[in-house]
Amino acid sequence: MSRSPLLFLSDGLRFAFGTLTVLPVRVTRWDRSAARGGMACAPVAGLVVGLAAGAVGLLLLVLGAGPLLAAVGSAAVPAVLTRGLHLDGLADTADGLGSGKPAEDALRIMKQSDIGPFGVITLLFVLLAQVAALDRAYDSSWARGACAAVVSAAVARLALTLAARDGVPAARPEGLGAAVAGVVPARLALLVTVAVTAMVAGAGALLGSGQSVSYGVLRGVLAVVAGCGAAELVLRRCVRRFGGVTGDVFGALAETAATTALLVLALR
Repeated sequence: MSRSPLLFLSDGLRFAFGTLTVLPVRVTRWDRSAARGGMACAPVAGLVVGLAAGAVGLLLLVLGAGPLLAAVGSAAVPAVLTRGLHLDGLADTADGLGSGKPAEDALRIMKQSDIGPFGVITLLFVLLAQVAALDRAYDSSWARGACAAVVSAAVARLALTLAARDGVPAARPEGLGAAVAGVVPARLALLVTVAVTAMVAGAGALLGSGQSVSYGVLRGVLAVVAGCGAAELVLRRCVRRFGGVTGDVFGALAETAATTALLVLALR
């Protein structure tokens, strides 16, 4: 029997928030259908994470902390609300890609609990880039800073939706990567992409005034395209290198998309 759209959405939201955030949401279904809904709803979880990040940044501004500390606070919230799993995945993926070893050995390196030099260097520069971009956005205006935090979090999870589309294999037979690999139909992934892009474009229009409205819309759309494009390049590299995706690869894609989107939004 086919499931109702409301049940599909409910299970999907539970899966998205239960696996992609630390929010106390109980996942009641772990089958492929729930995973499909969860990965399709991933940008919704990103929106909530981004709103929390923007709220912390604005609170720090109100308290007189200044744009830099507001940027640090906004960058820290996604890490806290994901238990640092995306950053850990980024570091592990960097170690695996940088090892130069065959796929099986590279995957074994990624499963180890320690972080190697490639992971440390990648984490350092990614976090520096995120804080610098948010600092520039907050320095421009409180609204642009908060909007950048929200948009980057949503784009990061949109990259996960796209990475879970049809045709993308799993590198391992177990783990989160195997649970969500290939579960999202291409048409559904496209629909989610259009919805997120429209939301970001609308935010850009609201922040603009006069002639800057079109520029705000354009910059928002470019942030989505550039963020997802950068994540797609990393995805293809990982599929060629490891034979598919893993949970670590999904974390790396999220951080890649978020950082790229922030860089675009920071440009004046």
